[in-house]
Amino acid sequence: MILLDEKPLLQVNNVTRLYAENKGCQNINFDLFAGEVLGIVGESGSGKSTLLKLLSGQIAADGGEVLYIDRAAKLHSLFEMPVSEQRKLLRTEWGVVHQHPQDGLRMNISAGGNIGERLMAIGERHYGNIRDESLTWMEAVELAADRIDDKPKQFSGGMQQRLQIARNLVTRPRLVFMDEPTGGLDVSVQAKFLDLLRRLVMELNIAVIFVTHDLGVARLLADRLLVMRRSEVVEQGLTDQILDDPQHAYTQLLVSSIVR
Repeated sequence: MILLDEKPLLQVNNVTRLYAENKGCQNINFDLFAGEVLGIVGESGSGKSTLLKLLSGQIAADGGEVLYIDRAAKLHSLFEMPVSEQRKLLRTEWGVVHQHPQDGLRMNISAGGNIGERLMAIGERHYGNIRDESLTWMEAVELAADRIDDKPKQFSGGMQQRLQIARNLVTRPRLVFMDEPTGGLDVSVQAKFLDLLRRLVMELNIAVIFVTHDLGVARLLADRLLVMRRSEVVEQGLTDQILDDPQHAYTQLLVSSIVR
């Protein structure tokens, strides 16, 4: 629940990055509150992934600002932070879940090592504590504890994605960015993964910004939606409002599955 006097965790003001005419994103504005899940939807090439990379500091912007309030209630301007500070933020208070797990995991170290690395990034040095916490998170994402010493390349795609979730959530981040988190998963695996993800997000009160082309995933996960077309947000609002009563002509086409 968002309190009336609560300040946004993240403020996005006129953010722009264009590669060519209508390629990228331009003049993006929204606030995100603690514990809120925001979905970004639209057809391929609409600018969804560019926006996600901008917000998470993975690429530079042409203009605009992204303001973030950290755990100590200090306000940061993302685009003005040194690269070292951005990287620290991504290791501690933020997380990034990639569409392809191999982009977010170290495939040649153990599952426990992947989780433990994030704990070491926030200062944990005791091997026993790191291993115990890694075991706890293996179980939290429904991976067998006796596979803690196996390498991710020995896991199925769905298991790799769950391990990537554990790696990101072990530090209890305040904000997680997800790019097509269910992409490439079988439908049966996808449903179970979404149930797990919803539960963990609610339990930890994590704010999430995720990109998806799947409106079914958007309905299940998102509190609010941004609808993008040709680099711009054409509609935004509560998920049920957008999907049940779309106002913009493009959103109407998207919801009716004419646009893919």
